[in-house]
Amino acid sequence: MSKQNLNGNDLQYMKDMMFDEETHSLKDYINIIRQRQISVMIISLLVLVLAVLYAVTATDIYKANTILKISEPQGSILDASFLPEFGGGSKADRFIANEIETIKNITITEQVANTIMDSFMALDNNEMFSLLVEKDYFEKDSQGLKNYDGILKILENKVSVEQKRGLDFIEISVESPSPYEAFLIANTYAKVYQEFNLLDNRKQVSRVKEFLFGQRTEKLDELINAENNLKDYQLQGGVIELGEQAKSLIETITDLESKINSTSVELSISKESLAQFKEELQRKDPTLSNYLENKSTEPYLLRLQEQIAEIQTQKDIALSTAKSKGFYKPELVKGFDDKLADLKKKLNKSVEGYQASILAASPEEIKLLTQQIFEEHVKFQSLDATYNKLQGFLKGYEKRFESLPERTIDLARFEREKMAYEKLYLLLEEKYQEALINEQSTTGSVLVLNYARVPKEPAKPNRKLIILIGLVLGIGLAFGYALMLNYFDKRVKSPEDIEDKNINLLGWVPKVATISSNGKKGKEFIIANKADSVASEAFKAIRTRIRYSMVEGEAKTILITSSAPGEGKSTIAVNLAGSFALANKRTVIIDCDLRKPRVHNIFNEKRFPGFTDYFIGRATFEEIERRTDVENLSVITAGTIPPNPSEILDSRGMKSFLRKLANEFDIVIVDSPPVLTVTDAEILSRLVDETILVVSANSTDSDLMNKSVALLKHGEDSSFVGALLNNFEVQSSYGSYYKYAYTYARNGQPKSKSKKVTMF
Repeated sequence: MSKQNLNGNDLQYMKDMMFDEETHSLKDYINIIRQRQISVMIISLLVLVLAVLYAVTATDIYKANTILKISEPQGSILDASFLPEFGGGSKADRFIANEIETIKNITITEQVANTIMDSFMALDNNEMFSLLVEKDYFEKDSQGLKNYDGILKILENKVSVEQKRGLDFIEISVESPSPYEAFLIANTYAKVYQEFNLLDNRKQVSRVKEFLFGQRTEKLDELINAENNLKDYQLQGGVIELGEQAKSLIETITDLESKINSTSVELSISKESLAQFKEELQRKDPTLSNYLENKSTEPYLLRLQEQIAEIQTQKDIALSTAKSKGFYKPELVKGFDDKLADLKKKLNKSVEGYQASILAASPEEIKLLTQQIFEEHVKFQSLDATYNKLQGFLKGYEKRFESLPERTIDLARFEREKMAYEKLYLLLEEKYQEALINEQSTTGSVLVLNYARVPKEPAKPNRKLIILIGLVLGIGLAFGYALMLNYFDKRVKSPEDIEDKNINLLGWVPKVATISSNGKKGKEFIIANKADSVASEAFKAIRTRIRYSMVEGEAKTILITSSAPGEGKSTIAVNLAGSFALANKRTVIIDCDLRKPRVHNIFNEKRFPGFTDYFIGRATFEEIERRTDVENLSVITAGTIPPNPSEILDSRGMKSFLRKLANEFDIVIVDSPPVLTVTDAEILSRLVDETILVVSANSTDSDLMNKSVALLKHGEDSSFVGALLNNFEVQSSYGSYYKYAYTYARNGQPKSKSKKVTMF
């Protein structure tokens, strides 16, 4: 027997699993919503109301946008580079990303904060600001500007900087409840960043300009001193005329000194630029910096630079001598130029080869920097070679200068000093003016395409969208709530819930108010009180199913039980008995619920004498059999409640009594206690022909129903034939069970009636 029970449980478990994994149809979901329609409506309406309240009370947010176009800095108009212009792709995206991070940097943010604070003080109008002012809702007049850290936090949180669709454009967006505040912050960011970018691009030429300015001022003072010294010497010793030889020598020497000074200035500028480039490269790749320096000092390059410097110096001296003597030899100059062109061609070819190898080995993001460093290295070496050659030639001419007469030497020295400073000052002035032009011609890489305007309409909130989202969200939450309750709700709700458990369904009884009136006598006997009602038709259909449920012969004794109290088994038993009586079947209903009998209340009869009194000889059969107002229907009440109900029901006397009733009547309906509460129903199920389990819709737990069926099916002599669904809300849940709707007035009479209930 235990083996059979185990197999039955395993089979039931598999069926339960199949039921749990069942895919619900659209109709099932609609039915779930119908069952929870009040909850669904309340949740949906509540969320919608909250969304409407938020949409109505939400603060208007205005948005101001500034569009910047970012391009790679190209330097000044005096700069030239053989590299291609900045292009697109990943390099461009990286460059734009760097600029975005620069805008977000604390340095820019602090400058913006300072500028905005100045604008706030200048405007002196708190009403034009919202984010930047402290709000005291109790004392409105005490509003003032937030502290510095508070303003920085507002700028970090409310300012958005993004690249537009992968292009070289940056959009600065600001959101604020105040349209003017959003406009002011967006434009301030654009202006501060544009100025910062311009100063950053000009920093190299600005350093050169400042260096030249200092040198120019210093040499001007030295020139003035040299002129004063010459003037003092002439006043003290009289005017002395220099000879032609001395003048020519001084002219040559001053030219050489001017060249040396000019080369020295250019060396200083080149050294300053090279140091700046190296400092930047050192941060990115220290090893590459050393590699570039070694490449630029290759012996072959140095030798070519020295040869160019020597020939250039010889050409300059020859031109200076020819100028002082008043004659000019074009063929001599052409010879120098040809030699210089040939050497420079070789140098350029070598430089280009080295550049190609360096660029091929350099990462993409520092190619331009390595190119600038290499070019500056080559330039510095060339200037250094020229400087050394000029120094060598100058020493030779100084020896000749020292051979002049002493009086002539003093005057020549003052004249030479004055001329040297004069030429040097003119050179520095020229270089300084060139640096000024260079600085002004160096433009920034930021172009403000669109300055922000004061927004006229708020950008947020979208009230219609909020309400729509609230409606959709409310419906979704309500539907989810209904699904969740349905998932955790294990109660039987519909006939399908019984059939899906592989339990034979005999029929269902719709929920009618009078059937549920357990406290009112006689109101539950629907089959007699309302013979033309939906419930009466349902009982008649169940009667037909029961009559043909037995495979062999006709069932005479039928047990009605339930899983738990309050599921309507007594009501079902009484009305089922009445339906058999109306079919001209001599029917008797016996109340075997010896714990809480109710049948006598339904028929408005006294409880005793009943069948227990007949058992102990206190009453005769004629005394306990009571005929009702319904023809062919008798009732036997429980009688005196015994102390041992289970022993009485499991006695031979009970079996004999049921056989006697089966002989006297066509149908015997037995009302018993719930099967899971006591063992009475399980005992009686072995004594009757058929056992029916009453299941109450939206009340009986599915697990309890399964346990009840398992108990009633236990053993080979099981009389269980199926379940009957009570209190089924047809129209509210499963309207398709009706072909036509039934409606009833308060007095129980149908307002309109069409076709009969469809029962399987």
